[in-house]
Amino acid sequence: MRIGIVAPARSITQAIAARATAVTAIAYPTVDLVFHPQCFLNAGHFAGPDAVRAAAFLEFANDPAFDALWFARGGYGSNRILDAVIPKLGPAAAAKSWLGYSDMGFLLGALYARRIGRPVHAPMVGDVTRSNGDAVVTRSLGWMVDKDRRGLEPSIRGSGIDKHPVAAFNLSILTAMIGTQWLPDLTDHVLMIEEISEPMYRVDRMLFTLSQATQLKGIAGVRLGRIGDVQPNDPPWGEAEETMIVRWCADMKVPYLGRADIGHDGDNKVVPFGHS
Repeated sequence: MRIGIVAPARSITQAIAARATAVTAIAYPTVDLVFHPQCFLNAGHFAGPDAVRAAAFLEFANDPAFDALWFARGGYGSNRILDAVIPKLGPAAAAKSWLGYSDMGFLLGALYARRIGRPVHAPMVGDVTRSNGDAVVTRSLGWMVDKDRRGLEPSIRGSGIDKHPVAAFNLSILTAMIGTQWLPDLTDHVLMIEEISEPMYRVDRMLFTLSQATQLKGIAGVRLGRIGDVQPNDPPWGEAEETMIVRWCADMKVPYLGRADIGHDGDNKVVPFGHS
């Protein structure tokens, strides 16, 4: 199996690539990781200029020699290439799995909206630097290579647990997609959300946007992942995160279905969009 790696947002280092390659060689010796040179470029915040990131994405996406595209890391920037890449995806792209999360939600959502391949919320190559990084990236490799269900988010792991299709997004990314052509139709889906490095008032404000979005009317329910690295409020925020989500789900008139085992951390689980 050949897995192509590109960086539509921020770059990674050669050391990260070497460690991910070593982990893969031990866990899945028949897998060939191929890093596009663009992964290591730097242009200010980004892994190369927009046009360079778009060209790298299309080169690997439209190459039938790759079975999957695994995103290098998140950050910010994949939304800036959507117009340049999505209309140019060919037949080879439709046969691929696409794995990432965080800022890569822009691409996963746009791909899912057009039913191009199999978008999957899952750990990225850069997660190999976490304290349990070997296990984290092996979770994604297990899904790509063997469709190993042990790495799936628990609510979709067993047969028939959640019969609805699912999708998972970082809340900031999801709310940025609302009102655009890139947000997929999530009617009848269970929506999983998570967030990182925001004060709670901003999380509450994003949940307001989520609850009022006409494009999201008809979802089957919401699961709340982890809200990590919460930034301080002044004055301190006085409402628990589950109280917030229950209140906004009531406004949205959809059930709150409990927690989801996803987030910007080493425990982040795999969520294939649709049915697993």
